[in-house]
Amino acid sequence: MKQVSVILLNYNGQKHLKRFLPSVLQYTPEYLADIIVADNASTDNSLAWLKENYPQIKTMSFEKNYGFADGYNIAIGRVKTPFVVLLNTDVEVTKGWLLPMLRYFEQHSKVVALQPKILQYKKKTHFEYAGACGGYMDIFGYPFCRGRIFDCLEKDKGQYDVPCKVFWASGACLMVRRVDFVDYGGFDENFFAHQEEIDLCWRINARGREVAVVPSSVVYHLGGGTLSMQDARKTYLNFRNNHFLLYKNLSTGRWMVLSVIRFFLDYMAAFSFLLQGKLQDAKAVVKARIDFLRMKSTIRPLRKVNMQHTICPRIPLVYRGSLLFNYYILRKKTYTQLFAKSKD
Repeated sequence: MKQVSVILLNYNGQKHLKRFLPSVLQYTPEYLADIIVADNASTDNSLAWLKENYPQIKTMSFEKNYGFADGYNIAIGRVKTPFVVLLNTDVEVTKGWLLPMLRYFEQHSKVVALQPKILQYKKKTHFEYAGACGGYMDIFGYPFCRGRIFDCLEKDKGQYDVPCKVFWASGACLMVRRVDFVDYGGFDENFFAHQEEIDLCWRINARGREVAVVPSSVVYHLGGGTLSMQDARKTYLNFRNNHFLLYKNLSTGRWMVLSVIRFFLDYMAAFSFLLQGKLQDAKAVVKARIDFLRMKSTIRPLRKVNMQHTICPRIPLVYRGSLLFNYYILRKKTYTQLFAKSKD
């Protein structure tokens, strides 16, 4: 049996498959991995195009669009390989991309999930927004990466080329141990898309296992393949899902304190959007808060399970400061600047 299933979850992504699938075929060893396209009920003729042009590619066809989270849950439930790579359809892989990650798994039994170095497809000298070189989170729940803080994307100068443990790994190219992914509950389907990988990685860390980045493996991500950065729907999902994330994984006392702080920070963000003339984004922030409160009862049983299995309630990889304060007030724009004092 092969060791890896490389699964590309597709929804109306025929144009991305045309551009990026050839690199996956070229640089993924056939003896090592199966390449599978799982289709979320596309209407753009994706499956017919695949059958005509790449009949050797395995496919799964879903009856509706399950989103990123549950789409991958279903696809991973249908494969049997020890390892699975969740690969966006707008990612170009490079020669030797898969083996370094597989070897890292073989040498580090506590690691459940990891990612490669993720650079921009259109500007290959710089890190890409969705994951860069491994993800972290600040004390108020704001995610950031080695190589990317908010919209500041660093040039890759080899400054983060050492593999290390991280708080979260990017869903743009995420490699996981299949059995552990299933045992830990997979992705939360309530998220639909965005930050579900952070939620999964939080569970992994809280249960005493590890997440890592392997920079010797490199991929290039186009980004915005489904929702662009300017889409208010993306703003909505990011804010709503971030509240899901915090409620599910924080202790009651810490969540109650943080929820008060985030009330003010969220409305500050909405006001900032208004000042920028982004009315729809401002509305999205408010709607995200309302929908979180409406859906909180649905999330509560999952939160209870998380609390029962948590053995590391305070994860050392959480940055014990404010990302907003350091970025906007102290003007610290990079991961290295952010951690300069704490590393002395």
